[in-house]
Amino acid sequence: MRAAAASLQAMEMSFIANTLDRQSERRGNTAYLKTLLERSDTRIVLSTDKTLVFEKSENPHIGHTLTSALKLGASPDEMVFLGLRPDTGQPLFATTLPRSDEELSEHPDLLVQELRNLALQNAFSAEDLSALAQARALIHWHRTHPMCSRCGAKTVMAEAGYRRDCPSCGAAHFPRTDPCVIMLITHEDKALLGRPARLPEGVYTTLAGFMEPGETIEDAVRREVFEESRIRVGDVSLVSNQPWPFPANLMLGCIGTATSLDIEIADDELEACKWCDRAEVRQMLDGTHPEEHRIPPSISIAYELITGWLENRV
Repeated sequence: MRAAAASLQAMEMSFIANTLDRQSERRGNTAYLKTLLERSDTRIVLSTDKTLVFEKSENPHIGHTLTSALKLGASPDEMVFLGLRPDTGQPLFATTLPRSDEELSEHPDLLVQELRNLALQNAFSAEDLSALAQARALIHWHRTHPMCSRCGAKTVMAEAGYRRDCPSCGAAHFPRTDPCVIMLITHEDKALLGRPARLPEGVYTTLAGFMEPGETIEDAVRREVFEESRIRVGDVSLVSNQPWPFPANLMLGCIGTATSLDIEIADDELEACKWCDRAEVRQMLDGTHPEEHRIPPSISIAYELITGWLENRV
């Protein structure tokens, strides 16, 4: 499946084009990081618990100056180093703001946007959008893990934001990435698509679910598909992957072959599930489906799995 993976990865999924030099070997050098942070060309991505915050302009940039970030309430002790731009060496950092989205939305010089909307709007380059995904995932972790899970004491940022240390018990905590399998299950010339209730009306997509400890990717695909639809799956191939910062997932895109056909919605994950032939999926893609069913937008790996199968690329 190497050709299929290369074909999918060449597509326009969001968040897969991060070109930053993360300088991981220098994250513990506080003097070096301080020098980077104080450079005049350094920019800082600002985030609340839900959204990203930009300066209003006709051509918005992804970051703020240090002076601007501090004026808006950013803490100099909670700056996460994202990396250096490979072409210019410009440093990028990220940090959280203590102010609410509602308060910031009223600021005349600020634009408050959710990352998913930015991806749908093509508001930034693929590289910048990927850097924003990195920022959102890290900031979410810092906002939700301020205390030590071992002793309950307040932790402090370390390693440029890629670790939090507990001064009380000495525990070290690291950002988490939660792997999820997302899979297009096929049988001959049909594909299995489902409709979770959380999606907009009419959207049908691939099945998906979290991996569990001690589980292979293939076994996770088979388990999740059976739990949601009672369809049994045989062969499974990993064909692509995508960072998905909602809040911090890695989507593992797979193709699987069904060994059974009878669908039974077995839990509360789906409100509908059906086998779709290529003609119906083409209608979903083209916007001509008689019941106005459609597939997810092109920013997602689900779109690439579905269109890759429809166009015989996987």
